[in-house]
Amino acid sequence: MLSVHASPALPAPPGRFNLAAHVLARAPALGERSALQILRPTGAERWSYARLEAAVRGAGTGMLARGLVPGDRVLLRLGNTPEFPVAFLGAIAAGLVPVPTSAQLTAPEVTRMAAELAPALVIAGDGIARPDHPAPVLSEAELRGFEALAPCAYDLGAPDRLAYLVYTSGSSGRPRAVMHAHRAIWARQMMHQGWYGLAETDRLMHAGAFNWTYTLGTGLMDPWSLGATALIPGAGVGAEALPLLMRRFDATIFAAVPGVYRQILKHHEHLALPKLRHGLSAGEALPGSVRARWREATGTEIHEALGMSECSTFVSGAPGRPAPEGAMGYPQAGRKIAVLGAEGAPVPRGAGGVLAVHRSDPGLFLGYWGAPEETAARFTADGAWFLTGDSVAMAEEGAITYLGREDDMMNAGGFRVSPLEVEAAMAGCPGAGEVAAVEIRVKAEASVIALAWTGPATEAEMVAQAEAQLARYKTPRLWRPIPALPRNQNGKIDRRALRVEWSQLLGANP
Repeated sequence: MLSVHASPALPAPPGRFNLAAHVLARAPALGERSALQILRPTGAERWSYARLEAAVRGAGTGMLARGLVPGDRVLLRLGNTPEFPVAFLGAIAAGLVPVPTSAQLTAPEVTRMAAELAPALVIAGDGIARPDHPAPVLSEAELRGFEALAPCAYDLGAPDRLAYLVYTSGSSGRPRAVMHAHRAIWARQMMHQGWYGLAETDRLMHAGAFNWTYTLGTGLMDPWSLGATALIPGAGVGAEALPLLMRRFDATIFAAVPGVYRQILKHHEHLALPKLRHGLSAGEALPGSVRARWREATGTEIHEALGMSECSTFVSGAPGRPAPEGAMGYPQAGRKIAVLGAEGAPVPRGAGGVLAVHRSDPGLFLGYWGAPEETAARFTADGAWFLTGDSVAMAEEGAITYLGREDDMMNAGGFRVSPLEVEAAMAGCPGAGEVAAVEIRVKAEASVIALAWTGPATEAEMVAQAEAQLARYKTPRLWRPIPALPRNQNGKIDRRALRVEWSQLLGANP
């Protein structure tokens, strides 16, 4: 039996469609029901569905009033505040194309993005690096004032047209803007039962910041699409306080990256969470030990998902179909996926290969902005399958086991980071010499980005370079000067050899 899974496809979205209109379709009927609660130990700030819709559509009106027209890009430089999803959905409602970016990015990083995208507007919060670009800047305070404006009309059109862009580290070594269509939100319906087990009555708490795309999709837009309540911890709330907030605000589902689960368990051996039904995990592989400790502490399961910026999640465990021990989960209903060998053909079940998503998937990206060749390179020769770069095996009954990355991409707290991007930034340090970035596992449940260099630069000089040029999550945590970088027979840096040697020095498994 070959490693191919196909289930009945999701019905097509309406011919005239808008992502934001779909997310807020239930808002008029729900009115004063809680859409969002921003949680702190001292209480919660509540947003009703009526207020959320007014803020989103008012934001669209305000942006259009500044002369923007449908199709214009809007670069979002906002922090961990509700203005982030308001700006994102408000732009889409008006037919504009928002580009969410991490608040941790440095001025040089966002300047390169702005040069590539030519945004018509930058929406920026105080203290967040802005690009050196002539686009006008709208402050967060001005955006907040748009809530009182008349609502914009939803810009309806073909579901396949561009809705938003999100940056991801590509195998080329430079961040790439992933183009997503309005239909991306329609495709997320496959996750509602294929991963979340989400219903209108749920109160889903996401541990991430507002300005993270994992939070934006799983923590906000998906609950709102169903009329559920989204719970988001306020800025500065530590992991040790999350169980208290879950209990106090009756969270029924909790979503986080594996690192947050580890931090919670570090502070709490037993957790009394009577309303919690289960947890969700994505961003990086969830260690089995963390899953077992959470089960013992709470009596609930964690359901894991595998996905990427180009297609969100498509393989997952779910309350109705938990993943077998050691596996990530199953292809979600409506997905068509395969495990392909070197020649691009499906391998037998049980054999390892590259996980691929069929081009017909409604959640699949439109391509990389301004990079048609790189887009084409991610598909099989016949254009039928998108190659994720993840090495997996499909069991006879369809469960997917994750085997690792086909390339050298690193994972830092749930963010995929290209070693080439880190190396390009660090090579600019005087005296760096040759540099190589790798992911090093420092203990069974944690890994970090590490950097080796061959030049006379000091570690302090290298750290200063990283702090000036790289977002914090991309910054190496381990540093090692070495005489020369290991290379393979083709003269390329042998990152695997470097990882193995470094891990052995640390007494850890590579």
